[in-house]
Amino acid sequence: MVKKAYRYSAKAHREQKRYSGAPYISHLLEVAKILADLELDVITIAAGILHDIIEDTDTPLSTIKEEFGEEIAMLVNGVTKLSKISFKTLEEQQAENYRKMFLAMAEDVRVILIKLADRLNNMRTLQFIPPHKRVKVARETLEIYVPIANRLGISRVQWELEDLSLHYLEPMKYREVVNRIAKNRLERESYVESIKEIIKKEIQKVKIKAEIQGRPKNIYSIYKKMEKGKKDFFQIYDLIAIRVICNSVRDCYAVLGLLHSIWKPMPGRFKDYIAMPKSNMYQSLHTTVVTPKGEPLEIQIRTWEMHKTAEYGIAAHWKYKEKVDLKKDKKLEERLSWLRQILEWQKDLKDPKEFMENLKIGLFQDEVFTFTPKGDVKILPLDSTPIDFAYLIHTDVGHKCVGAKINKRIVPLDYKLKSGDIVEILTSKSSRGPSRDWLKIAKTSGAKNRIKIWFKKEMREENIQKGKELFEKEMEKYKIETSSELTKKLKEVSIELGFTELESMFENIGYGKLT
Repeated sequence: MVKKAYRYSAKAHREQKRYSGAPYISHLLEVAKILADLELDVITIAAGILHDIIEDTDTPLSTIKEEFGEEIAMLVNGVTKLSKISFKTLEEQQAENYRKMFLAMAEDVRVILIKLADRLNNMRTLQFIPPHKRVKVARETLEIYVPIANRLGISRVQWELEDLSLHYLEPMKYREVVNRIAKNRLERESYVESIKEIIKKEIQKVKIKAEIQGRPKNIYSIYKKMEKGKKDFFQIYDLIAIRVICNSVRDCYAVLGLLHSIWKPMPGRFKDYIAMPKSNMYQSLHTTVVTPKGEPLEIQIRTWEMHKTAEYGIAAHWKYKEKVDLKKDKKLEERLSWLRQILEWQKDLKDPKEFMENLKIGLFQDEVFTFTPKGDVKILPLDSTPIDFAYLIHTDVGHKCVGAKINKRIVPLDYKLKSGDIVEILTSKSSRGPSRDWLKIAKTSGAKNRIKIWFKKEMREENIQKGKELFEKEMEKYKIETSSELTKKLKEVSIELGFTELESMFENIGYGKLT
């Protein structure tokens, strides 16, 4: 199937060249190679080779369907749809691109895996495109594609995209970090080997089988640490992390106890992502210990299965399966819960600026792990409040919320949740609904959106009337008289703006969303 896709694509793109002057098929083969490295199925790799054929050649979708079958055609069409969008403003274009991207992801996540592979190869060859375009592509990569790779748990793609983006966005700082890493490389490698040897001997004593790896931190993460803490390169000690890969979860915890007995753990630096996986299903034990040199050393402990999930993320689901049904695969469904939330609130956001703002919050969020009184884990963005927690439980719980208890103590609604908090939402049937102040307090897009919808519904009639009055004032200003022709024209305009009825347009004028 892959050979057939190659021959077909090579013929269709035979006249086309890349910016570098290389034949276009070279890009498609690189995309296929990235997908193969992620150990994706044959169908996805073949679709990767064919992903530009509908957009860049005169080959119709029906021909792809006949030649390669329904599934490949669906994936190729999914990737094509993501490229064929043009809008009035750049913001509208961006917003609609990402709406389409998330809808495509919900239909079949492999469409986005192909898109990520396409973007990774484009970033690897970015030096060949015109200079004025490089920064724009790099910024878009860092703002959207990197967090999508992170959300899908594909760390190897995420790290490379981060480093390549930094190379074009901050070339001086990128070279500074690279040069300094190279300067101390041999000394650091020798140090890491000695640490690995100590761990190896200790775990052999207790007959635990494990692989010990030394992993250099990616350039972007070092740069971020320098920027965040305004630190000099030489003040950043944990340039390399040690990874211990065990055969079982029990061994992971045993190794953790062993390491804490030979080196002092740093307070507040232990995280148990095995008991409480991240929202992208990443699992590991993280600890930072102080070594004999007096330097902090970050250590990650995980099983082989967790390691595979951390490296390949969602792509790991396709290795042993010919077909993955999103609706029946519970693990996959769980990994994409964040996507469902984005799709839920994006339906109600018509304003491109607001959509892009919420999207960046939704993708970039750091997380806190909280609990319901029954012990269920609820993952929320950093700085979330009880209001966000309430709306995460259910819209009605949010609307009827009158207070909150954290660890059995009453707290104000603007309290910032911390990992480990047990959150109890106090509700009242007589509650009149949310307060407008909540929009300033809530952190999550989901909570803010539900509060806005509540006010919009509550004040619908008032807004319609206000909108009509504002519109009539404008008509008077320009001395335009009402007529059946004007009403007809208004209906056409409202449909163009995406409203199903004229009243909805007046409502948005009254609400201040449309001017």
